[in-house]
Amino acid sequence: MKDADTRKDELAVVARLYLAGGGRRLLLGALLATLTVLAGMALLGTSGWFITATGLAGLSAAAALAFNVFVPSAAIRLLALGRTFSRYFERVTTHDASLAVLASLRERLFRGWAEPMAARLLLRRPARLLFRLTNDVDALETVYLRLLVPAIAALGAALLASAVLGALDWRLGLAMLLWLLACGWGIALLAARRATPLALRRAQALERLREQTADLVAGQTDLVMAGRLGAQCARLAATDARLAQADDALHRLETRAGWAYAAAGHLGVAAVLLGAGWLAQQGRIDAPLAALALLLSLAALEPFAALRRGAIEAGRSRLAARRLAPRLRAAARTTPPVYAGDAALHLHGAGVAYSGRAQPALHPVSLRIGRGERVALIGLSGAGKSTLLALAAGEIAASSGRVDAMPCTWLTQKTELFQDSLRDNLRLAAPQADDGRLWEALDAAGLGREVRRFAHGLGTPLGEGGLGLSGGQARRLALARLLLRDAPFWLLDEPTEGLDDVTAADVLARLAGHADGRTLLVATHLRREAALADRLLVMDEGRIVAELRRGGIDFDAALAALRDRPTTFQQ
Repeated sequence: MKDADTRKDELAVVARLYLAGGGRRLLLGALLATLTVLAGMALLGTSGWFITATGLAGLSAAAALAFNVFVPSAAIRLLALGRTFSRYFERVTTHDASLAVLASLRERLFRGWAEPMAARLLLRRPARLLFRLTNDVDALETVYLRLLVPAIAALGAALLASAVLGALDWRLGLAMLLWLLACGWGIALLAARRATPLALRRAQALERLREQTADLVAGQTDLVMAGRLGAQCARLAATDARLAQADDALHRLETRAGWAYAAAGHLGVAAVLLGAGWLAQQGRIDAPLAALALLLSLAALEPFAALRRGAIEAGRSRLAARRLAPRLRAAARTTPPVYAGDAALHLHGAGVAYSGRAQPALHPVSLRIGRGERVALIGLSGAGKSTLLALAAGEIAASSGRVDAMPCTWLTQKTELFQDSLRDNLRLAAPQADDGRLWEALDAAGLGREVRRFAHGLGTPLGEGGLGLSGGQARRLALARLLLRDAPFWLLDEPTEGLDDVTAADVLARLAGHADGRTLLVATHLRREAALADRLLVMDEGRIVAELRRGGIDFDAALAALRDRPTTFQQ
């Protein structure tokens, strides 16, 4: 019972997103799809009636002269044109509405992943993150295009067929309605039930295949050196075989569902043929009406058969809804807190603990950093410096205590650049910035002159991870992004790590020159970076063990004990 309620809640989250993202367009698309189906059935039935009536009228000259061919032929042309136009607008409307909803869904997902720890947990398995953004989001398109729209259109077809047949004989109309609903929806429900475990196995195998392929491509050198390349290829082949088995089972199930629909259709047509023949024998209907009834029954089950593919993919859509619903709910309730305190950062007994680790990454700590202060976190690697920065940035949630922080921007230790133009990499910090403002930021970061020498300037394409820029250029680009985002609180994680002395000195000078009026929190183990600060916080094993202020002997001693430059390795 609890699982059923959970599934309903997950589907309700997705349904609300569909309605909010384009409810009217979705409804219009479903109505146009129904109109297309009804026009097609009416066209087939009217054509059959017209051909039969024309043939009978031609048996005698008097009947031929009295028969009106213009009204039926005009109706047939009108139905043909109406079906064509409604089909076109139905495809445009339904796909436009679906794509708008999916775009909104991806935005909501990104907002959900902006919650503390959400993206960090997913990044432990990047293939899963990619799967959520691609296959899982696309799977939700099936809910509308291949389930809801065909179901509504099929209901319209059943009502039309039963209404026409009911006008001939109410028993025939009622029997046709019950038969169509029982067979049409019943086969789809049975197929969906049997396809669900197969779809789940297929989705898991596909996700695993992507993950193993990414591992093979990215780590092939290490695999060769370790002698594990063959084993990894064997694992990949085994996963591919499981995926092929799931695909084959789903294809077989879809084929059997198609046979079931065909058999149900033939039985329905045979029953209508017998019923129409009996009514004609009783003199209650003529041959043209019998032809109309027969052709309508022939076309009535076709819209139900369109549910076949949606039913096969229903399990995949359900799995996608189950995976994405928590993040969508998180995005819906996420509201950035407004901090109006007098400190840039205030930790109230805040600590961080990760599951599976005996010791916390950051023991509960109380810390206050005033606005405009410059503070450096120093200590050995693993002391908790980056964890404290992530806590201040909101990238991770406190396991205990509370964190109050001003809006901040974080210059991470690793420069994150994307396979895009240099302009769009900059605009990650300020999406509305024009080229003039981008050039100002590049000039302030000391990169403007070099970018002007590039053939495409701001439009210069970068490879994956910023391929095409040197380490110093990439760091200056990150500095330009820092300057573009006008935040009052800067978090700097080893800002000159990996840079030569000249470049590092220039980057630090530019940071200091633009830091007036801002609060700085720097994590470092280098003297040149810690020299920016007026207060040193010494960290060890997740604790702040000392606090030193500029002007004191201990401050100078701690500063002098730090390395002057990064450690280099020589052969």
